[in-house]
Amino acid sequence: MIPTDKKSNMSRRRRLLGSAAAIALMALVGAQPCLWEPRFGTAALAAETTQAPAGFADLVAKVKPAVISVRVKMNEPSENGSIDQESGMDRFFRRFGFDEGPSPRARQRSVTGVGSGFFISADGYAVTNNHVVDQATSVQVTSDDGTIHTAKVVGTDPTTDLALIKVDGKNDFPHVQFADQSPRIGDWVIAVGNPFGLGGTVTAGIVSAKGRAISSGPYDYMQIDAPINKGNSGGPTFDVQGNVVGVNTAIFSPSGGSIGIGFDIPTETAKDVIAALKDKGHVTRGWLGVRIQTVTPQIASSLGLKEARGALVDDPESGSPAAKAGIKSGDVNTAVDGKGIKDSRDLARRIATIAPGASVKLDILRNGEAKTLMLTLEQRPDQHQANAKPQSNQQSTTTHLGLTLAPANEVAGSGDQGLAVMDVEPGGPAAERGIQTGDVILMVGGKTVSNLEDLRSALQDAKMQGKPIS
Repeated sequence: MIPTDKKSNMSRRRRLLGSAAAIALMALVGAQPCLWEPRFGTAALAAETTQAPAGFADLVAKVKPAVISVRVKMNEPSENGSIDQESGMDRFFRRFGFDEGPSPRARQRSVTGVGSGFFISADGYAVTNNHVVDQATSVQVTSDDGTIHTAKVVGTDPTTDLALIKVDGKNDFPHVQFADQSPRIGDWVIAVGNPFGLGGTVTAGIVSAKGRAISSGPYDYMQIDAPINKGNSGGPTFDVQGNVVGVNTAIFSPSGGSIGIGFDIPTETAKDVIAALKDKGHVTRGWLGVRIQTVTPQIASSLGLKEARGALVDDPESGSPAAKAGIKSGDVNTAVDGKGIKDSRDLARRIATIAPGASVKLDILRNGEAKTLMLTLEQRPDQHQANAKPQSNQQSTTTHLGLTLAPANEVAGSGDQGLAVMDVEPGGPAAERGIQTGDVILMVGGKTVSNLEDLRSALQDAKMQGKPIS
């Protein structure tokens, strides 16, 4: 046994040693005092922020009464009382402008279509999609409370797929307004619709991308990861303040049903278009009159450009503002009124926002030399589908690039210069570079081409000079 006094001394020594250890530990952590205590504080904060969200019930109650179901009737040709199943040949002739209408024994059948929309004013103006009311013989809207109204089409804009309709009868329709600014990527959004008059659907998600191109004109679209169901076309997408940030117009659907990715016409586009439709019933856009393509890294390298920016002119149309101002094939548009151009879509979108008759300043690069041209925009003419059928048998294939080509002057609507692209091999070098059927190849490696021999010669020269060609 250890004597009591020795036990007492050892106990004191242990306490002293313990104190020394504590002092030593404090000294070790003294330089970083936030290593321990804030960790507990952070955990507590995380616990507080993982509580269930409040939900969107108040927001939905506020905006849902303004959302409507849009039901239209239209006449469609049919054979023997059934909807005509158009043959591939019929579609071909119709696509290229040779459609002569239904056969003598065809008759009209009334077809019903449905979509969504939303009131933007107390006096009954409402927004929906152009593809919902296009060719409609009658339009009815059903309000959130089940009331049915007759509507008329005020104006449509196929380019943005927007339409404005009007319901008469009273001046107290519940309505919503467009947001003053676009949401950010990651912001919450709520898509509301009234498909088939079922009383409305609501889905929530976030803005997942902006500036999306979906092969529908020069305008960009907002991508939302909130399901947009069939029949929701023309319905609004709201921010958390209840303002409209987009108009539902399309979905990405490999299977035909919603997989949660939708596309909206953004508010900054919709506001201007709807204002024009209310004022004039249609939208007038400035017209430059050039066929353009984006300057890719390969194109930039072949033209000796330092960066892949701007829009390369394929061909100015005869008599167009561009042709009158002296723009030539091979010019690269770099700026409009002093503001830089990123790509071909950026140029098309910028010109489309300028009114016909306005004077604009174009900065271009021609053979590496900077030039400035002034021109007056004209009104965009009606778009006509070109006949892509070659007029002779000179159509040939260049297997190295994966292209089927024909002289452009033998393909109606393709101009007088270059080689028209008749077909593109999927997965081939040309397809990987974004070349599409209907494009016209005017220059290769800075040299003009008008036939296959020109193309082969230009490709050979580019290869000898070390320029990328595939």
